[in-house]
Amino acid sequence: MFYCTEPARFNRRETRKEVAVIVQEIEAAPEAALTVSVPAAAKLLGISRNLAFDLVRRGELPATRLGRRLVVSRKALDRLLGDRV
Repeated sequence: MFYCTEPARFNRRETRKEVAVIVQEIEAAPEAALTVSVPAAAKLLGISRNLAFDLVRRGELPATRLGRRLVVSRKALDRLLGDRV
C-alpha cells in the first residue's frame, strides 16, 4: 500500500479565486450560464468542495461529465433547492 508522507498539494483546475469570479458572474447573470463546475456549485450551495464531490459520487447532486470536467446544470441546482426550500 502507498502512503503519502508529504502534505496534500491540490492540482485544481479552478482556484478559489477563479471559482469566486465564476460565482459572481453567475449571480450577475444567472440565465447566462447553463452549467457550473462542481466547486462553483458548492460555493452557490454554501457547502464545501469535498462535500459537493461526495454528493455527486453518491448521486445526490446530479452532474454530467464533459470531457474531464464534471458540471452541474443550473436547472438541477434550482430543482434541488426548490425541493429543499
